[in-house]
Amino acid sequence: MTGQTFARTLAHGVQSLARADPDLYALLDREQVRQHETLSMVAAASIADPSVLVCEASAAGNVTTEGYPGARYHAGCDIVDEVERLAVARARAAFGARYANVQPHSGSTANQVVLCALLEPGDVLLGMDLRAGGHLTHGAAASMSGRFFRAVPYGLDRTGRIDYDEVSRLSREHRPRLIFCGASAYPRTVDFARFRAIADEAGAYLVADISHIAGLVAAGVHPSPVDVAHVTTTSTYKQLYGPRGGLILMGRDADRALPSGRTLEQTLQNAVFPYVQGTPRLNTIAAKARALAAVATPEFRLMARRILELAWHMASRLEAAGHHVLTGGTDTHMVLLDVAGEGLTGRIAERALESCGIVVNKNSIPGDPHGPRITSGLRLGTNILALRGMGPGEVARCADLVSTVLHRVRPLGSQEYLLDESVREEVSAEARDLCRRFPLPDHPLPAGAADAYPRSGHGQRTVIGPVLEDAG
Repeated sequence: MTGQTFARTLAHGVQSLARADPDLYALLDREQVRQHETLSMVAAASIADPSVLVCEASAAGNVTTEGYPGARYHAGCDIVDEVERLAVARARAAFGARYANVQPHSGSTANQVVLCALLEPGDVLLGMDLRAGGHLTHGAAASMSGRFFRAVPYGLDRTGRIDYDEVSRLSREHRPRLIFCGASAYPRTVDFARFRAIADEAGAYLVADISHIAGLVAAGVHPSPVDVAHVTTTSTYKQLYGPRGGLILMGRDADRALPSGRTLEQTLQNAVFPYVQGTPRLNTIAAKARALAAVATPEFRLMARRILELAWHMASRLEAAGHHVLTGGTDTHMVLLDVAGEGLTGRIAERALESCGIVVNKNSIPGDPHGPRITSGLRLGTNILALRGMGPGEVARCADLVSTVLHRVRPLGSQEYLLDESVREEVSAEARDLCRRFPLPDHPLPAGAADAYPRSGHGQRTVIGPVLEDAG
């Protein structure tokens, strides 16, 4: 029967792993339980559906080839050609793009491809400063983007928003060949059109990195740069609930002729392969195709709206509790906190919360006196909370748990801290209870949890404007 070979192989693989390598099997099982029972608010993360995970475990990973569908350098690719064509079509449909390349191994790789394709070593690159919320691949000194190119950073104004006047001034002064917009830790809407005007004035390429907001963009609840920027890049796991990988997208500029005589599309197609990458991960491309199909559904669009609403409630609740929320709120899934005023470092705050079953990440903030391993900030996100089906009430409780820990933890230096065991036990129990009442949809619950904590009705609520209403 069609499909049974795939299913039998997966079932046999699990049984074989448990029998042949019980140590590794036990670790992987423990990790799945940890994800179920940990209150994760990591802004750079989501949870892939099991249907995405099985694609990565498929026999497509056994196919070795190079090139693109219909023009591979190896035989035996007829079926995986169809898989890649399906992924490309779904990526184009999800983002309204004219061109999509689904082969990049990560969002960082996608950015490296674009840089290597459009710049020469030593060319000027304009990108957001790392401590203002930028990404390593946007020109940071620790990255190849800051070592192979002359990176000029731009920052934020006094309100914590992108200083577009500074971007314009730096662009006129340094005449960059490429400008990055989009960020790793910036909670506000990016004005892509204004960036394009600045880029056009300088004769620069505009590259929009939407790795953190790709789901909001695809759902139509955040402005899209696909037809505004020359090139758009994204990862596929942060907010697309897919596998670890990247995409390169283009809109109206795909057919733009470059001085080389080639189009932008042709240039980037050749830059992915053979210039930067060799063999594509066809199992991962299959997983991307599955995730992108889910992104195109009405249910995903409703969840994207919930992501936004929950972030707004999270920021408001934390600010009301006396915490310093950067920019005073959020337009995305992301909430940034400055914990320095509470006598904490980001590292201490992160470790104290993790000890209570709450996972966030430390993050550098504007003017941070600490390095990236310590930091003065925390970054929180609502991608996974929305997937769990939580509403404003539950997210308010999540914020209260975070607040309790931040108010009660006592620093003992830059890395060590003290937290009363009673506080740890109380917060841990409530965090675990929230996770069990709102389990990860379609993921089997840990043994014994199903009877004690019945599922809480995923999909029964729809975000309508600023409130949650019954879907009817």
